[in-house]
Amino acid sequence: MRVLLTFTEPLLGTRSGNPELTEEYIVNKRPDGPAADELETLPVGEELTKTSTLFTRSKNGEPILWDYQIKGFFKDACSMLRRVKGTRSSKMQAYKKIIDGLIFVTPRQIPIVLAGEIEWLERPLRAQTAQGERVALARSEMIPIDSAIEIDISVLDKQLEKPVVEWLEYGRLRGLGQWRNASYGRFEFESLSEK
Repeated sequence: MRVLLTFTEPLLGTRSGNPELTEEYIVNKRPDGPAADELETLPVGEELTKTSTLFTRSKNGEPILWDYQIKGFFKDACSMLRRVKGTRSSKMQAYKKIIDGLIFVTPRQIPIVLAGEIEWLERPLRAQTAQGERVALARSEMIPIDSAIEIDISVLDKQLEKPVVEWLEYGRLRGLGQWRNASYGRFEFESLSEK
């Protein structure tokens, strides 16, 4: 199925602006070694700081999402919807294995069609620790409302199509990217397969 996801709330970047952190702790954790395309897609420039989260960029410098971010959203959505009686997700066993092995998202690099300029969002992060409350400042690139992505979703078992639609509908409530609990990254979807 081909779908269009249109963001109804701003989407925040998730890639660390610290290239060393990205290479050492994220890319090198891949079981098959670092992927060259992931190392080459960090934006560069004066806005790049070690305390910011950014969007990875295509070779043309356009912001992208990765296929695995959509699959991660599917796992999160299924995990939550499994707690709701009567949903298709509530009946799924071993859902992470099913999503990993039977549901595929393409393209690998998903271009984001921007509906305006990328801006910055700065917000405080509060944490209760054994030493007391700690506050830090988080800074993220922010894609505007009405930006969109188009993806193809392939399922190897036809029975998985309805759960996938259920997860996509859940995107209206809980979206992609950072700070999802504060409504960021929410989206609506439209099937392009039927057109």
